[in-house]
Amino acid sequence: MLDTLLMGALLLAIMLVLLAGGVWIAMTLAIVGWVGQAFFTNTLPGKNLFSAFWESNASWELAALPLFIWMGEILFRTKLSEEMFEGLRPWLNRVPGRLMHTTILGCGVFGSVSGSSAATCATIAKVALPELKRRGYNEKLAIGSLATAGTLGILIPPSITMVVYAVAADASIIRIFLAGFLPGFLLMLLFSGYIGWWSLRHPDQVPPADPPTSLREKIRLSGNLIPCGLLIVFIVWVLVAGWATATECAAFGVLGSLAIAAWGRSLTWQNFKDGIMGATRTSCMIMFILAGAAFLTKTMAFTGIPRELAEWVDSMHLSPYALIGALVVVYLVLGTALDGISMIVLTSAVVLPMIQKAGFDLIWFGIFVVLLVEIAEVTPPVGFNLFVLQNMTGKDSNVIAKAAIPFFFCLVLCIALITVFPSIVTVLPNAVMGVEK
Repeated sequence: MLDTLLMGALLLAIMLVLLAGGVWIAMTLAIVGWVGQAFFTNTLPGKNLFSAFWESNASWELAALPLFIWMGEILFRTKLSEEMFEGLRPWLNRVPGRLMHTTILGCGVFGSVSGSSAATCATIAKVALPELKRRGYNEKLAIGSLATAGTLGILIPPSITMVVYAVAADASIIRIFLAGFLPGFLLMLLFSGYIGWWSLRHPDQVPPADPPTSLREKIRLSGNLIPCGLLIVFIVWVLVAGWATATECAAFGVLGSLAIAAWGRSLTWQNFKDGIMGATRTSCMIMFILAGAAFLTKTMAFTGIPRELAEWVDSMHLSPYALIGALVVVYLVLGTALDGISMIVLTSAVVLPMIQKAGFDLIWFGIFVVLLVEIAEVTPPVGFNLFVLQNMTGKDSNVIAKAAIPFFFCLVLCIALITVFPSIVTVLPNAVMGVEK
């Protein structure tokens, strides 16, 4: 066990040195993976490098990522996002934080469509950040909220991470999807609650409220929401009805946003080409990082670090809630080097029997793990949403992580609430499908 911990500490130190030296994020992940396999395993790192890069990107599900990002580029470059903000402005005018809440609302709605943290974070950031900055909102608060609210993409169904957990736990996919809704709404309320509290504490850093608007004027301005609103409703509808997969919904989203922009005469050849190039750059950046992370994940599997940690916790024979506390620490440690799906796959064989033996519901534990995965998405040095926003804003990932700290504690509070009140997770699936025997 000591040798494993020393190995993990050494690989983490190499990663931090490379990141501090300005090495590309994807290259850093791949180099650390190469070092781990070359010096601590009997495998051939070259062969695994190519297979990891291919397997991580040759995915039909991943095809949704560039399409959703392109949709965000279209909304941003054709001024549809500006119209959307104008429609929301009178309704949020008297709410503390005003339009800052659109980052949470947007990530919640879009997360229900994309099922991807990266796609949610990148798309809403592309639409919301320029508008909020132009209107004088605090950029640090906006970036912090986007980094964490982007993780709603894997909590509000449908979610690839949930599907992976359901398969690993031999649990009902529909039941775990239903279990994600109330925690997702709770997390949105916590995020928006912090934004409101921060705005009341710092009124000088929030744009002043507009003059009161009559109901008739509000309704008139709400007409700006109709095009994008109909597009979002259509995408959610075809997904929920089972008429299209998430990838096909992304294609519908691109087609719909192009049609709306053309109908509103804001689509030109120039912004069409700029949108394609912007989506290509962002998508390539994310996929390159995904490939590096996939190779590092292979290294973690070969070295056995995740399994060693899980078995170490099992050997301690803890009480149920002490076990939950220990698993929080283990998953937070693993989240500094692994993506969420890998965390679940590499530990489920050891962790799930422990959870069942302790008397915890597997559906509840699935949402618990998904929330821990969300925390991993904003935890340095391998917080994926931090990397996405770093490449989109040009700010250092540590600066973004610092801005996300208050929202990080909202995630921790949500975990505490579902632990103390597990019915938040189980009430909806039990109401719809009956109590599981």
